[in-house]
Amino acid sequence: MRKVMAMMICLAMVGMTGIAFAQQKAPVAGTTTVGIAVPADELVIVAKGWSATKQIIGKDVFNDKQEKVGVVEDLIIAPDKAVSYAIIGAGGFLGMAKHNVAIRVNNLKLLDGKITLPGATKDAVKALPAFEYAK
Repeated sequence: MRKVMAMMICLAMVGMTGIAFAQQKAPVAGTTTVGIAVPADELVIVAKGWSATKQIIGKDVFNDKQEKVGVVEDLIIAPDKAVSYAIIGAGGFLGMAKHNVAIRVNNLKLLDGKITLPGATKDAVKALPAFEYAK
């Protein structure tokens, strides 16, 4: 989990600093490659990376007192390709009266293997404006 948060924060920082990755060359005409394939040397990096679906989405978010304040419902990738916000499900019981809020990923920390939002309370997170996806 420590690796997950470190990667999430690194991705956010890369996006904020404007570092760009080299573009891949287009496939040679007549090849059967669909889209732009990940080069073999990058596959090692991809394999050692993290999976938002398996390691972040659906995980509980705690405050620094180890009290649960929400659940990670989604990650928002900004137009500059940075992981900018985590969408946290706040409040509710069994999905009733729950709403999502946007939290900057740089506010999240990893403490004792848990995704943590230091200084947060369940009531404070519930009181944040509800996040709504663009239509």
